[in-house]
This record gives sequence, C-alpha cells and structure tokens, in this order.
Amino acid sequence: MNTLDGRILVTGGAGFIGSALVWALNRRGHGDIVVTDFLGTDEKWRNLVPLRFADYVEADVFRSTLRQHPEAFGRFSTVLHLGACSATTEKNAAYLIDNNFAYTKELATWALAQGARFIYASSAATYGDGAQGMDDKDDNLARLRPLNMYGYSKHLFDLHAQRMGWLSRIVGVKYFNVFGPNEDHKRDMRSLVNKAYEQILATGRVQLFKSHKPEFKDGEQQRDFLYVKDAVEMTLHFAEHAPAAGGLYNLGSGQANTWLTLTRAIFTALGREPNIEFIDMPGGLRGKYQYFTRADVAKLHATGFAKVLTPLADAVRDYVQNHLVPGKKLGE
Repeated sequence: MNTLDGRILVTGGAGFIGSALVWALNRRGHGDIVVTDFLGTDEKWRNLVPLRFADYVEADVFRSTLRQHPEAFGRFSTVLHLGACSATTEKNAAYLIDNNFAYTKELATWALAQGARFIYASSAATYGDGAQGMDDKDDNLARLRPLNMYGYSKHLFDLHAQRMGWLSRIVGVKYFNVFGPNEDHKRDMRSLVNKAYEQILATGRVQLFKSHKPEFKDGEQQRDFLYVKDAVEMTLHFAEHAPAAGGLYNLGSGQANTWLTLTRAIFTALGREPNIEFIDMPGGLRGKYQYFTRADVAKLHATGFAKVLTPLADAVRDYVQNHLVPGKKLGE
C-alpha cells in the first residue's frame, strides 16, 4: 500500500529537505499536504512559494493544538517529520532537547495512534567520529557517541523509539552530507557547494580547512555527499514502495569523496580553473570534526530501493547551473 495516497503532513516543510520533499510530492501529483515550520525572520519562506499544499500552520501552534485536541487537524496517511533544529553548532541543550527530542516523541505517539506512516529525520551525526562504525543496525545504538548536542538530541529519540518498541513500525532516516537547492537560509549550515559558489563570485577562490590529522592531507578529508533530489527519493521510498519497513536507515551515496573532489567539481560547473586556499580549522571545531563518513546503504537496498543516484559531478553541475546561477528554487 502506498501511504502517500492520502493526506500528508510535512513538518519542517519550509526548510531544506522538507521543502524538497513537498516538491517531490508535487511532482507525483500530491497536493493534499499540510506544512508546518517556524518561518521566523529568515528567508526560508521563499522555498514554499513555488510549491502546492493545502495548508500551512506554524509549528508551535500545531504542537500546542495537538496536545489539547489530538483530532484537531484530522487524519493523515503519512507523517514526514523533518522539523528540527539542524545546527550542529547549537549550544542551547534545553532547546535541542525540547525541539528535537520531546516534540518528536509527541508527534510519533500521535501518528502511531492514528495509524499514520511515521518517517522522521534522525542524523548521521549520531555516529560521532565513526569509531563505533556507521552501520544502521538497530542493535548498534547504545554504543554510539555523538560529538555534539545536535547529534545527541537525535540519538536520544532513536534510543527512545527502540525502548518503546516502535522501530518495527516507524522509519528513522540518517541523512549524510546532503546538498542542493533550497538551503540558502541555513547560513553556516549550508553545504560547501553553496558557500563555495558565493566565495568564488566574491574572491575567485575557495577556502578549505587544513587537516589536523597526519593520515589525511589537506582537503582530503572525506564525506558521503548526497544530492537532495536523491535524498527525497530515498525518503519517499519508505512510503511508496516499502511501507512495511521499519527501523533506522542510512541515506547516503555509499561513497566517500574528498573536499577537493567536490570543490573542483564546483569550479568545473562554473567553467573556471580551481583556486583553493587552505586555512586553519577553528580550535572549537577540531575535537568535533568528522574526517571520514561513508554510508553503509545495504539495509536501504534490502528494502528494494534500486534507483540510480546522480553522480557527484552531475549533481554539482545541476545545482550550480540550474539553481545557484539563475537563483531558482525547487519548482521554479
């Protein structure tokens, strides 16, 4: 059963991945979508302008209303919970606990009570430095040691879902390094592609952090980069084609590429020769920096996901040439 054939709730729906999910749903012909988010004072409202949805509700209003009247917004067939503070540098632990942990508990309880498919964003940040591995086996959870409070707030809900016995009925997706259109509002949390594009326009060069580990040369720290258009296909797979799958799933390309490879692809997309400068990593980041990430996606493929992902160079070219240069959001 395709659980997208009904009303759909997208929390964080004005954000980066959330708005990309609404875009992907629109492309499938779905418009009976309720979007919640905190629009605040930034420009992420622009992500919503080209998209089709039935209603928008501010997230705090939605949450407080549900607490008092769980039936207030009617029934949904699918809940895509992307609403969270995604800043890995956020220091307010109480805010992260409330927004990323407590709210997710409330929403999952409500969704399960009404029989909705619940798919939520966990994070690859739960893996910390990767010393305990980056496999998405549910029995690995207690060994993980996140490096920042953001990762820990996500990890707490994964543990809670496991304790409650929910992981057989819900899906937590662990996004690796997602990049692509609709991330402009994320400021320091934007991808290197977005930041580098601005640097190249302003200065003609890109600054990368030096390595502070001898086993990695400057610029050869590695990440699993995933294009947002592929990330949303993976996410919706659990509602369209694997509605019975449960547990935690890595969403990544399954490949580790260096920052140099990514940066050179940006220059190529702009028709320029690479001009890269290495700068010292801020001291506050050094103990929390991941030098290598690569998603083990065998568990995802075991659910039947077989779509061919966009090669990194092609993804960078599409993002730069079709979105950054013309300044176009998804759906424009």
